[in-house]
Amino acid sequence: MPSKKREFGDIGEKIASEYLLDRGYKIIERNYQKTWGEIDLITKKLNIIVFCEVKTRDLKNVEHFLPEYSIDARKIKKLKNMCEIYLTEKSYPASQQWQIDVISIAIDKNSKKAKIKHIENAIWEKIY
Repeated sequence: MPSKKREFGDIGEKIASEYLLDRGYKIIERNYQKTWGEIDLITKKLNIIVFCEVKTRDLKNVEHFLPEYSIDARKIKKLKNMCEIYLTEKSYPASQQWQIDVISIAIDKNSKKAKIKHIENAIWEKIY
């Protein structure tokens, strides 16, 4: 049985999926896993593979801590490596365009509403 934290994260990923589908993205894969990491959502839009890191928090806990701030240098390196492994494993050509987006979800548990922030191509500035 999944933990409460995992269940809450799954809700955020479902919200993120619906958000992306509404904006013309195609979901290729969910929760791509290796023993050392996971990519939450792998999507495609305009021939660009978009790897999405979804961060979900309870709205009452994000006043001073935004979900996207939990992505540190170690996580960035792991995400980049996971994306490169995925592209190689799935035999994408070296010329395939790709990016890593962050989708930050803050859920108000009382009203059952979510605030969504989509940061496109979010990782590259931090990597280089």
